[in-house]
Amino acid sequence: MFLIGIALSAFADEVVFRAQAPSQVVVGRPFQLTYSVNQRSRDLRAPEFTDFDLLAGPYTSTSSSTSFVNGHRTSSFTQTYTFTLMAQRAGTFTIGPATVKVDGDNVQSNGVRIQVLPEDEQPTQQSTSQPGNSRTSSQSGSSEQVNSENIFVRTIASKTRVQEQEALMVSYKLYFANVDVAQLTNNTKLPEFTGFLKQELEQGEIQTELEHYNGRNYQTAVLYRTILYPQHSGDINIDPAKFEAVLRVQTQQRMRSIFDDFFGTYTNVTKMLTAPGVTIHVAPLPSGKPAGFSGGVGKFTLTPSISQTELQANEAVTIKLDITGAGNMKLLKTPAVDWPEGFEPYDPKVTNNFSTTTAGLSGTKSIEYLAIPRNPGDYTIPAVTFSYFDIEDKAYRTLSTPEYTIHVKRGAGASEKGEEGTVVRYTQKEDIKQLGTDIRYIDTRPMKKSAAHTVQHADLIWLWYVLPLIIAVLLLIVLRKQIQEAADINRMRYKRANKVAQKRLKAAAAAMKANQKDTFYAAIEQAAWTYLSDRLSIPTAELNKDNIAAILAQKGVNEALIAEVKNVLSTAEFARYAPTTDHAMNDLYTATTNLINNLEDQKI
Repeated sequence: MFLIGIALSAFADEVVFRAQAPSQVVVGRPFQLTYSVNQRSRDLRAPEFTDFDLLAGPYTSTSSSTSFVNGHRTSSFTQTYTFTLMAQRAGTFTIGPATVKVDGDNVQSNGVRIQVLPEDEQPTQQSTSQPGNSRTSSQSGSSEQVNSENIFVRTIASKTRVQEQEALMVSYKLYFANVDVAQLTNNTKLPEFTGFLKQELEQGEIQTELEHYNGRNYQTAVLYRTILYPQHSGDINIDPAKFEAVLRVQTQQRMRSIFDDFFGTYTNVTKMLTAPGVTIHVAPLPSGKPAGFSGGVGKFTLTPSISQTELQANEAVTIKLDITGAGNMKLLKTPAVDWPEGFEPYDPKVTNNFSTTTAGLSGTKSIEYLAIPRNPGDYTIPAVTFSYFDIEDKAYRTLSTPEYTIHVKRGAGASEKGEEGTVVRYTQKEDIKQLGTDIRYIDTRPMKKSAAHTVQHADLIWLWYVLPLIIAVLLLIVLRKQIQEAADINRMRYKRANKVAQKRLKAAAAAMKANQKDTFYAAIEQAAWTYLSDRLSIPTAELNKDNIAAILAQKGVNEALIAEVKNVLSTAEFARYAPTTDHAMNDLYTATTNLINNLEDQKI
């Protein structure tokens, strides 16, 4: 009964109390801070809004839904507290957690971190009304606002002065304000990046965020990013890029009715945006290059290993080198191993495990050298060296392996030997295989019964008496272990994280099929946030995107997957309060499902 009680409590829905607010706001513009809890609550205690003005709230609302899919009943409940705030000054501020009472217990929410941007230095001015026309320019249409100040693309280079082969990132960023961007077309013309080795960064779904630039607040979106490695010294010019945007502007034609005059009519206008070119100043690599330098630039380490140092003739030996670091990894040449006389080497096997980040290419280049000694004796394999230019210290570095001493014994089973007992004749570079020892002969002599068989069967009879006792002891050990695991709440949450997330994703799918958008987004948010809280053992009060990203990075999760986590959480948070389409719901459901599956594969 105790175990059944623990199992039932594990499947009960956990109280989720979350705070949500825009990650970026502007001074003087109101925004909403919401606290939502998935069970009925009371006695909300909000934190002090010391850096914000409280304009209204809290307003309380509740929503609930029930659905039946294939005979299974699914229900959800959400209670929301909404505050309207306005920032007092620019900066980055943190709003502390709030508390509510659920079934008599105090439950604490997470805190939220908000970046406050300053106001526009030059607010948009509206022209005065003209005689005979009672409408201002903002009312007559927005076509006049489509200019180089309200929409443009910047070319942003992470560095403009680099060494030869040093990585830099070039990105094209769209800025727009008071302009409705409907879409970006495929009519894009990027430069050739002549003089660079190019490594494109994966461009997922375009996300917009606020940025204060030249005294104004703009919505921004990164259109394209690439990592470049300059292949020669001198000034290298990157040509301008062109992007085509479709803008939605209000027409200025005469209205046919009072309804047209009230609502306005809009049309799509295509505008070509040109991102300026940029010049990269590339310094040559300094003189004094080591003899083994082959063009590697970055920061690297060398990890050598050898399979064995004592072996028989005609037995393979393997030396493995792992070159790990960040830099122009794809241009690293394979160091050479100087095998002693009498060794038959094979072509090295190279395995690249690279990842492209905003800092450049990083990862490990693994090289395996295989050779077969044909003669017995003691041999010395000289050190293997790898030279590169350290981009941080601005100096050449040489890494080397130790010298390996190998003792080769006389090969067993050789049929033709010379004076020193070595194998004289062998085939060139054939596959390694074993001959002459893989056949065993069958003993055809008849088996004879003896008294030992009778004694052996007598011993088996006693085993039937001891076996139940052994099984009982094993069951007791297993049950005690299960009870101990059930008492560990964090471990139980970790083990059931995926099951609970799949249950909520199933509820989200049912809500999406029934076109219940509020229920769908509530289920998606609960699935993502609760899964991350359970898997990473993060208390609800500390549950936010920054903490999640930091813990995932500590566990060795790659930056692309961390960015995917942030993207799904931000999209779910934004879509719940913005108009969406069925296609957007399906995309969010697919992205959340793939994210949870990818995190499961990481074994976090």
